[in-house]
Amino acid sequence: MTTFALHVADPSGVDTPLTVTPARLYNLGSATVDASSAVAHQEEVADVGVRIAFDIPAPRIYPMAVGSVTTDEVVGVHSGATSGEAELVIVVADGEVYVGVGSDHTDRELERASIIWSKQYSPSVLGRRVWRWADVEARWSTLVLESTVDGELYQSSLASVFLAPPEILEILAERVTSLPESYLVYCGTYTSIDKKIRFGTTWTATLRDADGGDNGGDRLELSYDVVDLLLEIEPEFRVPLRPKES
Repeated sequence: MTTFALHVADPSGVDTPLTVTPARLYNLGSATVDASSAVAHQEEVADVGVRIAFDIPAPRIYPMAVGSVTTDEVVGVHSGATSGEAELVIVVADGEVYVGVGSDHTDRELERASIIWSKQYSPSVLGRRVWRWADVEARWSTLVLESTVDGELYQSSLASVFLAPPEILEILAERVTSLPESYLVYCGTYTSIDKKIRFGTTWTATLRDADGGDNGGDRLELSYDVVDLLLEIEPEFRVPLRPKES
């Protein structure tokens, strides 16, 4: 089992520790309020050869082992064709619902073969601070979800373009045969600003109040660097990602 040492950002300004041992990760696709708002992201991943199972009702649910989730600030990959995706993260633990921020980092080459295999292989980065849903529900419509790559803004949208956490949890309860007591939900991503998948080295994701108000912990964020592990091997000794055609 994987255990995460998180902190709850309280309106008082004092963080409290939260230890979570989720049994499962549910990674969602197209979990937007308006189905048409998911089209732009579907088109940008199609541009890099990714095919989505449109015959499965949205939001599509990808169940994952929690071993693919990390709070590390450096993650290893095996190609230069990987990219982050800022996502809302729901944390269910001890009967409480928390909201955090994450990045569903994805190997786009592997995703062309299988979205679900790519998600299990690629690291889902989790920010270490979360909010209680009860503390932010009233200002849900003002929260902004953003990401950067190598210092440049990559994604920016209102959190409310996605289904609210209670709606997502209700959908999971209907479609998952038996939900565990503790689990994580990555709630899907919104299109990039220029509607084009980008690759890079340093990624950030932020969930914040649009007005920058003083809410005692009004910003959740993460930052991580990507390291291509194959570059550590001398070129003539690198095992190819794909076997050569005979």
